[in-house]
Amino acid sequence: MNRLPWRNRFNAGDSGWCLRANRVCERGGSRVYFAAISRLGDGMFWYALMAALVIADGMAGLVASVHLAVTGVIALSLYKGLKRWTRRPRPFASDRRIHAWVAPLDEFSFPSGHTLHAVAFSLVAAAHYPALAWLLIPFTASVAVSRVVLGLHYPSDVLAATAIGSALGALSLWLVPGVSLFV
Repeated sequence: MNRLPWRNRFNAGDSGWCLRANRVCERGGSRVYFAAISRLGDGMFWYALMAALVIADGMAGLVASVHLAVTGVIALSLYKGLKRWTRRPRPFASDRRIHAWVAPLDEFSFPSGHTLHAVAFSLVAAAHYPALAWLLIPFTASVAVSRVVLGLHYPSDVLAATAIGSALGALSLWLVPGVSLFV
């Protein structure tokens, strides 16, 4: 019987999904959109949001921005440690058919730092300012999709980052009294 072990089957399926998604960027408009979203997800969007919160809401905005910044530092440490530990090659490095439509920020794939940050930040920001959810949810979803479409991450990298970012955001909200996503 010539069956692949479950891990090889999983990796082959993950790579297949990545390849199909990566073809979306063969059309220039899609590539421009996802590259721009990914670039904003590098940090620019979140820094601008923090500044806007302070300008628009004074001390309450500063409190929310500090909460976001602390959550971001923890997320950065967590995902960098996981990348060093797992050392999973990026899809374009493992499969020549997958194109990196933008340059990666680092060498390894698991987990997606962009997605992890976007999910954690969106949860924290929406807890402080529920009206922002209409902006944050589609932006975060676009960041997550962009990472696979651009050939930088496997779908499982993004799914794991979503789970980790959700857990980190929830823990962050639990630790800060008076802020809850369920108010």
